[in-house]
Amino acid sequence: MRMMKLLTLIVGLCVAGSLGVRAAEVEVDLSKLPPPSTKKDLSFEKQILPIFKKSCVDCHGPDKQKAKLRVDSLEELLKGSRGEPVVVKGKSTKSKLLIAVARLGDPDEAMPPEGKGDPLTKEQVGLIRAWIDQGLKK
Repeated sequence: MRMMKLLTLIVGLCVAGSLGVRAAEVEVDLSKLPPPSTKKDLSFEKQILPIFKKSCVDCHGPDKQKAKLRVDSLEELLKGSRGEPVVVKGKSTKSKLLIAVARLGDPDEAMPPEGKGDPLTKEQVGLIRAWIDQGLKK
């Protein structure tokens, strides 16, 4: 049984490494997430894009795409980062984008990075969370 667990761990690490995924995932305390906004009918164009333009597009826009991620259009955002989705429709707590902008989890993945801009406010994170939960409306 112990050998089987070891083999499973080795295979898992090899697969994770080949996909460019970090072997050690950081625990995320979801209780620290700001609550979703109570605003209804949120849309990418009206409420979310202005947040991204102010805080994210310099590094994740048409001119530069760090981590191969663009957030300047919904279509680009839905392509994800390096082929992996960053938002999960209807499931904000499963969305890497939300965890990153809330600055939870891995400090190396906090957005914007330390010294590269002001962190998003709880209200902005709450809007993004509600928008994801409401279905990623354009």
